[in-house]
Amino acid sequence: MANSLKSATFLMESRLADAARGNAQALFDLGVAFSTGSGGVDVDLIEAHKWFNLAALNGNEEAVYCRAEISDEMTAREIADAQKAARAWLNQTMRLAA
Repeated sequence: MANSLKSATFLMESRLADAARGNAQALFDLGVAFSTGSGGVDVDLIEAHKWFNLAALNGNEEAVYCRAEISDEMTAREIADAQKAARAWLNQTMRLAA
C-alpha cells in the first residue's frame, strides 16, 4: 500500500511539473485523475475542469470534450470557481517563468 501511494504521489508530482511547463498531455492527465479519482487523488470536478480547461487552451482537443462532459454535472458556481482556478494557475506559472 505504501509503495502504491508513493507511486501515485510521484506520478502526480511529475504531471504537475510537466503541466507547469505547459505540457498539454500532463494537463489532460491531471484532468482525468481528478475526474475519475485515479492517481491517488479524490474526485474533484472543479479541479478536473480546471485541468481540462488548461489542457484545451494548450491544444488538447480531447480535453474540450471532457470539460464539456463534466460541466453537465457541475453547477454554474462550480464552473466559475474552476475557471477562476485556471486563471490563477496561468498567472502563477507565468510569474514563475518570468
